[in-house]
Amino acid sequence: MSNEARDLSVRSVERAVAILDLLAQGGWRTGADVARELHVHRSTALRLLGTLERHALVERDQRTARYRLGRRLPQLASVVTGEFDLRYVARPLCERLAAATGETATLDVLTGDVIVPIEQAGPEAVRERLLALPLQRLTPDTVTDRDQLERQLEEARQMGVAHTHEELELGLDAVAAPVFGPDGEVVAALDLSGPSHRLRSGNPTELDRLTRDGAADLSRRLGYRGRRTET
Repeated sequence: MSNEARDLSVRSVERAVAILDLLAQGGWRTGADVARELHVHRSTALRLLGTLERHALVERDQRTARYRLGRRLPQLASVVTGEFDLRYVARPLCERLAAATGETATLDVLTGDVIVPIEQAGPEAVRERLLALPLQRLTPDTVTDRDQLERQLEEARQMGVAHTHEELELGLDAVAAPVFGPDGEVVAALDLSGPSHRLRSGNPTELDRLTRDGAADLSRRLGYRGRRTET
């Protein structure tokens, strides 16, 4: 295969993926809609849609000639989900974050009402469930006022990271960022923790950025593409 033919093949694959991403936003799209969004000729869009339809990756409404995602995608997704190991994906990211900061990086998931660390080197319903739990004082700095906690959650949502300053353990600070799954729901949190004096005297803005970027990278690896849910 010549270099030119190889480039054309790669471009076709990229456009096909772009079509799937577009249809993943929901609703039905015409060939003209797809062509306009991808900045390609309508005949090119229809050819790609036809190929995807033959493989059941998209389906076409015969009456309106509009397209949406096909029935084969859930089947493919179920295979990935069945074999997926969150720890395996998170391990190199935790190691990289720990190496870049010299602090402890941890990935936590919510199991029932308990936060469980699964690797070391949510939706509104989750938020309401957590706020309904007793706010146990662990240190003199633990937040036990629900209004104050809600304000902190809103601030964390706006900033993309949350902080604890000796609220869980004396002498320990941490910064955490949410990890989103393919459907936009929070599935885990990536956090960076270390001695309070070291985290506060270092570069907090850079620690925030590294944690947020690490969580975003993990979210992308999990298949997250859309806008995140409000948490």
